[in-house]
Order: sequence, then C-alpha cells, then structure tokens
Amino acid sequence: MKVVIIKYNAGNICSVDYGLKRIGITPVITGDAETIRTADKVVFPGQGEARTTMNYLRERGLDRLICDLKQPVLGICIGMQLMCRHSEEGDTDCFGIFDACVKRFVPQRHEDKVPHMGWNSLTNMRGKLFEGLPDNSYVYFVHSYYVSVTADTAAASDYILPFSAAMQKDNFYATQFHPEKSGRIGEMILRNFINL
Repeated sequence: MKVVIIKYNAGNICSVDYGLKRIGITPVITGDAETIRTADKVVFPGQGEARTTMNYLRERGLDRLICDLKQPVLGICIGMQLMCRHSEEGDTDCFGIFDACVKRFVPQRHEDKVPHMGWNSLTNMRGKLFEGLPDNSYVYFVHSYYVSVTADTAAASDYILPFSAAMQKDNFYATQFHPEKSGRIGEMILRNFINL
C-alpha cells in the first residue's frame, strides 16, 4: 500500500511520518502531483497560517489536486481547516470540500486560553475513523481556530463552545486534533484510516 504525506510549507509533517511508522506504515513524503494522485491513501497534515499556506498550495496547483482526489484523504489540524470553505485567519478562501467556516476562538472567561492546547474528549463519534474507540476518548489539540458543529461533523469536542473535532464527507476525512500525538487512541484512528 502506498501512503503519501503531502509535503508543503507547513510544520508537523515529521510527527505524522513517525506516527504512521509506529503502526507499521512507511509513507512517502512528497509534493509531486503524480505521486500524490496515484497513492492508495493521502494524508494532508500541518501546522501553519491559512493565507500563506493556501497561497503556497495554489501556486503549485496542489489545491485543485487535493480537491480532485478520489482515494481516502485525511486532513489533520490546518489540513482540516483548509478543507473548509473559508477561514477567518487572514480572511482566506479555502478548498470548500466542507461547507463550513473556520473561526477564531474568543475567550469568554479569564481561564479560557487561546490557543487551545491539551487533551479533550470526543463526543458524538460516527463513521469508520472512530470504529472501536471507547466513548469520550481523549485526544490532543493545538489550535486557535475552530469549525462549528455541522452536518459533516464526525466527532465533536468542547472548549469555550462545542466544535467539530473531526469531519467527513465522501472520501475526505479530517481531524482538528493530532492523532499522531494522541497515544493509543490516535494510533487506533490512524489504523482505521489506513484500513478504509
């Protein structure tokens, strides 16, 4: 099985590489369109800023390529956010795979810190990505922006307000949290993706 991690101007690609290797998968890290197009599974991870990242992807045609993929695709963190229609970060138009907007967390109380960093539980999990996971499984988040709960939400979490912890539409799967940093639960999610 050929698993590709899309290489672009974003951080966190190495930790996803290590996460997949821990479950016995040696991925190819590449920005080559043909290699991505012919992969069995594609992972689109990242940490970064929305506008800069979208400009980079557009300049190389990777935005259109990702939207046209037919195999299972997993977006992680900013990978999920860029699959949405628009992000408040830099007032950025994104892929539009999910009909949702990405918004910045607004603290409501003194103890509300942004970015949201740490372990939070998942609720309302649905779909093959979450098969076999116990209710209220904990996963690791690092983000300042969120997507509201929508029809495409595959799991929710709550920090300041309820938000989409994961989304799914057709062959596109996405997590706001980092499965590669989420211990045993994260490994189960990555295995479920590989086994789709």
